[in-house]
Amino acid sequence: MSEKSLLEQWRKIAYDQTLSKDQLQNFWANYFQIEKEIYEQLLDDPDTEVKGTVKELAEKYGQSVMTMTGFLDGINDSLVTANPIETMTEDTEVSLAFDKEKLYKNMVDAKADWLYELPQWEKIFDEETRKRLYKEQKASGTIRKPKKIGRNDPCPCGSGKKYKHCCGRNA
Repeated sequence: MSEKSLLEQWRKIAYDQTLSKDQLQNFWANYFQIEKEIYEQLLDDPDTEVKGTVKELAEKYGQSVMTMTGFLDGINDSLVTANPIETMTEDTEVSLAFDKEKLYKNMVDAKADWLYELPQWEKIFDEETRKRLYKEQKASGTIRKPKKIGRNDPCPCGSGKKYKHCCGRNA
């Protein structure tokens, strides 16, 4: 076993700078297909907590331990209780109990339409709820600047003076 943690090993493979652009695209296309298949199974029975060691879950879903590590890294922010992904080994007990709303929003945030458009979501949330969650997530990343106070606007401190003759004097 290597001295590096599973997560470090996964990231070294997934973000390998020595690979060509085509090789990386093929790697990620293959990974995203695997990820989609695992999510399809999880979303078919969203209320059942899937637990086991990293190795057991890899076997359950027919994947390598490294691929399972990548999956665990991706889903970790959506779990009810986060797994210790930074320090986990093949024998670390992990859980895939996810918060449905958080998972959906994180898929939207990642722009993973192949995941948030899975038909299994239709059994979990009605169309209106999916639209609401989608809009909430999109809006959460939007920065809204407050309206700028003009020189001749009334001062926001409530003095009744123009901003330029009050709080804006030293600005």
